[in-house]
Amino acid sequence: MTESATQNPTGMEGSVIVHGRSLAEMVRDHAMWLENNPAGRRATLKGLTLNDVRMPGANLRMAMLEGATMLDADLGNCDLSQSAMAGCDLERALLSGADLSGADLMEAKLQFVLMMGAGLSEAKLHKALLRHAKLQRARFQDASLQESSLRSADLTDSAFHQARIHDCDFSEATVERTIFMGAKIHLSRFRGLSGYNVNFSTARIDSTDFTRSEIPEAIFQRAMCNRSNFHASDLTDADFRGAQLKGADLSRAKLTRARFGNAAFSGTDLRGADLKGAREMTGEQLMQALTDDRTILPNGARGPYIRYSKAERPA
Repeated sequence: MTESATQNPTGMEGSVIVHGRSLAEMVRDHAMWLENNPAGRRATLKGLTLNDVRMPGANLRMAMLEGATMLDADLGNCDLSQSAMAGCDLERALLSGADLSGADLMEAKLQFVLMMGAGLSEAKLHKALLRHAKLQRARFQDASLQESSLRSADLTDSAFHQARIHDCDFSEATVERTIFMGAKIHLSRFRGLSGYNVNFSTARIDSTDFTRSEIPEAIFQRAMCNRSNFHASDLTDADFRGAQLKGADLSRAKLTRARFGNAAFSGTDLRGADLKGAREMTGEQLMQALTDDRTILPNGARGPYIRYSKAERPA
């Protein structure tokens, strides 16, 4: 059972009493602790209930917040870097502009949070819940995400450079201009994504499901997409140059005007795919893929592809 902090109805920083100190005093003492001042004390909110609390801009770097419940809290622009936040419940909290780099967010509940512009570089997000989170412009560089859900999250303009993503659910997320460059994505669900210009360049994507996504102009340059599923996805004008597509499922995908220069095909499923106007494809690539009479080839003709038919040339 969580312990409730004493607070008056205003929920202002200075009016909340935690372990005999106001939050303002706790933040002051924590700042001294960070400076190795003997009079300082590390901020500890472990297991407390602080719903609706307001602490915008507070410096809580390396604070201990495990198991705290802070529903609807205002932590905008706070420094929570390297903080211990495992098991925190921050549903609907305001964390816009907050720095959570290096934070431990294992099993944290961050559903419906407002985290626009938040920094989560090198954060640990294992079994975390970020469903419906507003994460526009958030930064997840080098973060570790495992068994976490970002289902229906808004990831517009967010960045996941070099992130490690394993067994996560990004289904129905908005990925307008989201960057996954160099990310390692394994056994994850990206079903029903939507948004233009999502960038997976140089990402290592293995056995991941992009079924029925609408991501025109997506960039997969030099990405490894082996055994991934893009069935019935809209990939109009996508860039797959240099990508590895061995065993990938692109059946019934819309690939009009997509670019495939130097992409590696081996057992790639293009049955029922619309390749009309696809660029930089070769006959050899199409021979190594699976096509059928529902496939629309680059020249607009129906498949299956026949060697030397020149159907690889865009209309």
